[in-house]
Amino acid sequence: MNADRIAQFEKMAAADPSNEMAHFSLGNAYLQTGRFAEAAQSLERCIAINADMSKAYQLAGEAMIKAGWEDKAVAMLEKGFAVAAGKGDRLPQQAMGKLLESIGRKAPLMAEEAETAERLREAGAFVCRRTGRPGTKMASPPLRGPVGSWIAENISQETWRQWIGQGTKVINELRLDFTRDRDQEMYEQHMREYLGIDEEVLREIAGGK
Repeated sequence: MNADRIAQFEKMAAADPSNEMAHFSLGNAYLQTGRFAEAAQSLERCIAINADMSKAYQLAGEAMIKAGWEDKAVAMLEKGFAVAAGKGDRLPQQAMGKLLESIGRKAPLMAEEAETAERLREAGAFVCRRTGRPGTKMASPPLRGPVGSWIAENISQETWRQWIGQGTKVINELRLDFTRDRDQEMYEQHMREYLGIDEEVLREIAGGK
């Protein structure tokens, strides 16, 4: 399964080098299979395209540590920590702090940046959890079930529309057929990765049922 997924993501990244999620998914797959140097390189490509993706910094830093590139990891994690703090993206921020501590470094103090998104929320703005920027709140969940409810509460309409465009690329480039359960799950996995719904968020969603 991992070999198949890697081959698919390699094909996507080669077909569209500007596809941030192709590089992110490929880097994540490499990381899970112990190909740490390749994981770091793919995730760096993702960040070069989208410098606001907190989770990509986290995984890139983890891959660099496991590849033995501690100096590169520190630079990556410190930058990613600042990005996550500015967005109010708490889970990746905390994870990057722990990764820095694991190699004897201290997480940066980012109190001012970490409060930016919270101040916007307190002022009545809807702040997208993925981007950390003000946006338009959805009128209703775009999907059924608890994940759909979480998306409506945390993801802006603008970010959701961007995912629809990205999701169309996923369908076309991987030639997904939604009559097959495996293809449906692959599409949903890409959606979760794009929106930042990782395992920690899924646990948060499950706990909020």
